[in-house]
Amino acid sequence: MPLLGCIADDFTGATDLASQLVSIGMRTVQTIGIPDERLADELKDVDAVVVALKSRTIPAEQAISQSLAALEWLQARGCQQFYFKYCSTFDSTSEGNIGPVTEALMDALEVPFTVACPALPANHRTVYNGYLFAGGVPLNESGMQDHPLTPMTDANLVRVMGSQTRHRVGLVNLDCVRRGSDAVRSRFDALKADGIRVAILDAIEQQDLETLGEACRDLTLVTAGSGLALGLGARWSDQLTGGDAAELPATPGREAILSGSCSRATLAQVEHTKAHYPHYRLDALTLAENYQDQVAEALDLAREHLDQSPVLIYASASPDNVKKAQQMLGVQEAGEIVERALGEIARALVSELGVRRLLVAGGESSGAVVSALEVKGLQIGPSIDPGVPWTVTLGTEEQLSLALKSGNFGSEDFMTKAWETMP
Repeated sequence: MPLLGCIADDFTGATDLASQLVSIGMRTVQTIGIPDERLADELKDVDAVVVALKSRTIPAEQAISQSLAALEWLQARGCQQFYFKYCSTFDSTSEGNIGPVTEALMDALEVPFTVACPALPANHRTVYNGYLFAGGVPLNESGMQDHPLTPMTDANLVRVMGSQTRHRVGLVNLDCVRRGSDAVRSRFDALKADGIRVAILDAIEQQDLETLGEACRDLTLVTAGSGLALGLGARWSDQLTGGDAAELPATPGREAILSGSCSRATLAQVEHTKAHYPHYRLDALTLAENYQDQVAEALDLAREHLDQSPVLIYASASPDNVKKAQQMLGVQEAGEIVERALGEIARALVSELGVRRLLVAGGESSGAVVSALEVKGLQIGPSIDPGVPWTVTLGTEEQLSLALKSGNFGSEDFMTKAWETMP
């Protein structure tokens, strides 16, 4: 039976967490939504299961319903601890959904207290005095203020979380963390005595996450980015299935890259990749006018070049271009038309053009692609960059290797070096 049951609010965030779990020796499977019984049979020899939802930007009531259904499924599998995973940029809509889902999970598990810890120092996400920093600057100055779906204009997590939940929110600051796990547990007790039910955790280095993981080992529910998983590993070290947790079967076939993320990191990766591989740009406004023509042109480029090289098909665009498309089409329609195109292109690449190895950039884009390919689950393998592993599909007719990348993750050369780390 799996030891740790995880619920992630988007697909790339799920693979990020799963990758961290593999790095500490936990054999991990990611499911796309709540799995059917056929896929459940493949989860017998794993240490952790990550259920990937697409719940970050949907109405809070739907996010709660989906998350509770995932929790019930994980409980039925016998999981002993539960982990609600959100992005290391803590982004959601102004109404949630981090706070509302956390509340619902606490109520379902009947737990009086939990923590919130988005810190991931390996990817330059740190929390100090309750403020979240990305790349060394406050979150609201990092580019996240321009996110097309979940703009973040406040870096104070106590304030952000407090606005999303009826529970009182407190802080475990870095001075306390540096005094060790016993001091952190004592702080938990003091906060609970004061009526605090959710604690924001400071962390700026890997050792801080290890301290916090030890302090949280007896909590039934934790909520975090992927970083806290690194600190939880010691709890399970003597109960793991063993072997190489990152081992994957090889997947021969053609290679392609699909990108819909408009984050600064992905935009830089796209520019780097365009100098190396054939590429085609999808445009939301053009798709709205000539959808089939754009999709056909993208596939024609792939058809011409796939024998010689990976191809890049991207809709990534600058904040100004994104805002223009949103003004013309509406925020939801601008995103949906790009996702629909990337999903249709992915399906054609696999079914018609023999692509078996696919890299996808962006959480919404990854969700669209795995849905179009009817992927039910992923076995997690070796990392390309922190938080971005290669995976192999479970429950598909053709085995595929997928790398699902959060928009903000990865080095500038990520899209070109990824193929060198493939099993």
